[in-house]
Amino acid sequence: MDNLRLVLFFTLAALLLLLYQAWVRDYGPIGSQAVTPHTATAAHTAAATGEKDIKESLGGPKEMAEASIATDGLVPVPGSTTSAKAPMPSTETIRIETDLLAIEIARVGGGIVSARLLDYPQSPANPENKFQLLKPEPPNLFIIESGLRGPETGPLPADTRNLEFQSAESSFVLQKGQDSLEVILTWSDPAGVEIHRLYRFTRGSYVIDLTQKVVNGTDSTLAARAYTQVIRTELYDPEASSFIYTYTGAVYYTPEAKYQRVSFDQMRKERLSLEATDGWVAIIQHYFLAAVLPPAGKNQTFFTSARDDGRYLIGTYTAPATIAPRSTHQFEERLFVGPKLQDTLASVSPGLELAVDYGLLTIIAQPIYWLLSQIHALVGNWGWAIIILTILIKAAFYKLSETSYKSMANMRKITPRIQALKDRFGDDKERLNQAMMEMYKKEKINPLGGCLPILIQIPVFIALYWVLLESVEMRQAPFMLWIDNLSAPDPYFVLPLIMGISMYVQQKLNPAPPDPIQAKVMMSLPFVFTIFFAFFPSGLVLYWVVNNLLSIAQQWYITDKIEKAAAQH
Repeated sequence: MDNLRLVLFFTLAALLLLLYQAWVRDYGPIGSQAVTPHTATAAHTAAATGEKDIKESLGGPKEMAEASIATDGLVPVPGSTTSAKAPMPSTETIRIETDLLAIEIARVGGGIVSARLLDYPQSPANPENKFQLLKPEPPNLFIIESGLRGPETGPLPADTRNLEFQSAESSFVLQKGQDSLEVILTWSDPAGVEIHRLYRFTRGSYVIDLTQKVVNGTDSTLAARAYTQVIRTELYDPEASSFIYTYTGAVYYTPEAKYQRVSFDQMRKERLSLEATDGWVAIIQHYFLAAVLPPAGKNQTFFTSARDDGRYLIGTYTAPATIAPRSTHQFEERLFVGPKLQDTLASVSPGLELAVDYGLLTIIAQPIYWLLSQIHALVGNWGWAIIILTILIKAAFYKLSETSYKSMANMRKITPRIQALKDRFGDDKERLNQAMMEMYKKEKINPLGGCLPILIQIPVFIALYWVLLESVEMRQAPFMLWIDNLSAPDPYFVLPLIMGISMYVQQKLNPAPPDPIQAKVMMSLPFVFTIFFAFFPSGLVLYWVVNNLLSIAQQWYITDKIEKAAAQH
């Protein structure tokens, strides 16, 4: 029984992590909303899909689809597997540089086809090479498309993705002293229709304001809707660890549905079509995201699709707008392209901080992250912040751990007597168990008394694991000496070795198992976990090392205290 506690503490926590990661990889978190198409209004459905796709979405006859198109009159929003492929991004781009972003906008279509994050190097070894979040070609194609949809015929183009926009300059830079930068793209038609696309960048912000303005200079009434979609291919990262899983895929948030994932596998099975007021859509990956933030209070439709060419998308589109002759209409929204900084995201849009995806344990992980960030604000080093946080968590669970270690110490005290009973009764398991129960009752020992405190602590340990894994602040964060990147494995395997040694010492504080097979299993655990942790980020291993050292000190103190008290009697 004494060794059961140690096995629970190390193996159960690790197994739960691996099982949870595997389950999330296959099925997503518990509570994820199923991605199912639903029957909407004729106008809503017609805009979401093409004629054939409407029929599939509604599950009704072709006449219903044709009626939908006739009611709306607008070309469907792109995104279905049967619709025409989007045009390849133009090789000609407009370059914009702010204090945080280096952006490229394609002249054809006017979408954002490249984004580098100037505060985030690709690797510590080459700080001048900035991390590229958005890129126009595979592998890891990741772009944001915006556009307008009009009728098949008329002065307003059916789809602005194919238009070539003009701008005053080919490059723009946010100068010192400037708080914001505006980039205007224009397209005009001899018939009298103009389209102006305005991107507004703000100093110190990863938020991009997007305005699409339609100028109707004709004598006819125009109809249009705006759409924006985030598109990417499957993640390809040859340097990714096989031991660590982080979610890459689509997510969305509405006040009603809250935070939901839509994996690429789900997109292949069926499309999402959801009417929403407020909320946002995004595609996230480890540490970073690209999100579309529709204006507050305006009805939108969230949609997803998997294209035949391996591209996956999530986006929004507006209700149709009627533009009177000689008048204008504006479609406004915001984009977020940047790191998953939890405090920043919370201030941008309600629920956006949930893109820092802690899974089921968000309710525990968020307070842990808050405490960790407060400690970092004081000490200025994430490594020391992890150490201090570990000490605080260990102190918070001191009484629970004390109960567990007292139970272990008491079991250690009677181990010779248990061995004597085993020698006495041999293979008579029934009499042996009866004698052991009588001994436990006489000595007032609960053989399972140390298990519950450990089980209570496991959710906190797993939540802390996700905080350290998901927090972009840990990315390339230096600690001290040879550890210059807390998000990467220890290059010299020193921390994993210390962790293995500390686990071995913890075993020695407990009596050796009388069962030879159990003894072999216990002796192999430090070796297995040393290899296991050799591939974990240094920040996680640092936490385990500090936790183990504190556990050794606490267990040694309690065991010594109980043994001295027993010797005096």
